[in-house]
Amino acid sequence: MAGLRDSYPLYLANEAQTPNLDLEVTDKYTGKVATRVALANAAIIDAGIAATVDAAEPMARMPAYARQEVLAHCVKRFQERFDELAYALCVEAGKPIRDARGEVTRLIDTFRIAAEESVRMTGEVQPLDISPRAKGYQGMWKRVPIGPCSFISPFNFPLNLAAHKIAPALAVGCPFVMKPASRTPLGAIIIGEILAETDLPKGAFSILPAQRDGADLFTTDERLKLLSFTGSPGVGWDLKAKAGKKKVVLELGGNAAVIVDADTDLDDAVERIIFGAFYQSGQSCIGVQRIIIHAGIYDELRDRLVAKTKTLVAGDPHNEETFVGPMIDEKEARRLDSWIQQAVGGGATLLCGGKREGAMLEATLLEGVSRTAALYAEEAFGPVAILSKFTDFEDALAEVNDSKFGLQTGVFTRDLYKMLEAWDHLDVGGVVIGDVPSYRVDNMPYGGVKDSGLGREGVRFAMEDMTEIRNLVIRRR
Repeated sequence: MAGLRDSYPLYLANEAQTPNLDLEVTDKYTGKVATRVALANAAIIDAGIAATVDAAEPMARMPAYARQEVLAHCVKRFQERFDELAYALCVEAGKPIRDARGEVTRLIDTFRIAAEESVRMTGEVQPLDISPRAKGYQGMWKRVPIGPCSFISPFNFPLNLAAHKIAPALAVGCPFVMKPASRTPLGAIIIGEILAETDLPKGAFSILPAQRDGADLFTTDERLKLLSFTGSPGVGWDLKAKAGKKKVVLELGGNAAVIVDADTDLDDAVERIIFGAFYQSGQSCIGVQRIIIHAGIYDELRDRLVAKTKTLVAGDPHNEETFVGPMIDEKEARRLDSWIQQAVGGGATLLCGGKREGAMLEATLLEGVSRTAALYAEEAFGPVAILSKFTDFEDALAEVNDSKFGLQTGVFTRDLYKMLEAWDHLDVGGVVIGDVPSYRVDNMPYGGVKDSGLGREGVRFAMEDMTEIRNLVIRRR
């Protein structure tokens, strides 16, 4: 498998530049420096934004087939560099190699969907003669690119969550500046390297790793017309408050729940819940955090979940057998470990796991966690899930809604009426029937309500956010 290079540049106005190598990227399992990356300062970020302004008109003039060719080139090159991308992801994010390969596959899917959608940006002919005063008038509308965009992506899906911003922007013709997470910048930089092989207008893109305290321009600069941020709720809502007049899309956190009704196939539920709770060490905003089980099957399902959790292989993410790798850093592992201890101190029962060594935290299950505990009320974002029981389905729905978050919920039920009741009453952005909330396909509308965000991703839906409707009225005498 391909290794990492000694250093990586940033991309300013489509061109690789190495003004420094100040950003150290560590192997999240060993903690050692794996490579170094160029770091953008305020002057470089300002130059990147200025370049997007200059590129706005030529990007908007690009014909649909040309935008599609750029995206198709990316798909081809991602396929050719598949192993390199997966290896980089395994190192910089500590993601088990099987999960890393899955994310590269989703990267390819996202750009492929965008290539298909890039030639489908349609409008509508609208009759206006709704009353005598509008006789002889005809209306039409179309979508046009919103203009320069700013993207800030998180550490947990460095490839695919960057793709969900970059690919729609290219599909509609919006130039952009991107700040990848400073702990996991390599995926976005490799995307930039592949974009630099195309004939995009100069200034169409800049990939600019930057420290958080030096990146205010990504949010506050009035030349930018849209900010798309994926990350923690505290940071996201603060950025929205600072963003000024620009449109803001936020994909934030969650503490996703899964309801397991009495008629569930337990063999299937165990496999899916274990995946949803512990894949990529639980560091997913739609990872299973709360498992709400019908009282009639609670004891059996609890025991089977505990037994399965104890079999999960933890350790070096480069090993094919590893299911649970390290958390992104030791600080985060210590934070979640402290939440576990607080919950146990508050009366919860530790069913399995609960031990930490450095950034490695065991896959952990608890029951009897107080609803006031941080482990229940906040986003765990790690390999921990909590169990509770219900007897009335409406009470289970109410328990899901007893959260400041509202991203996705999974419901294991075979009852059509309960499915529709869940869809009607759960205050979340998406309901997944017969599976965990962690399931996502890259063309579906994805996003949350309450503290979980604002707006929707999914290629076609992001394209709508990155365009404005321009109306045309024709008077016919």
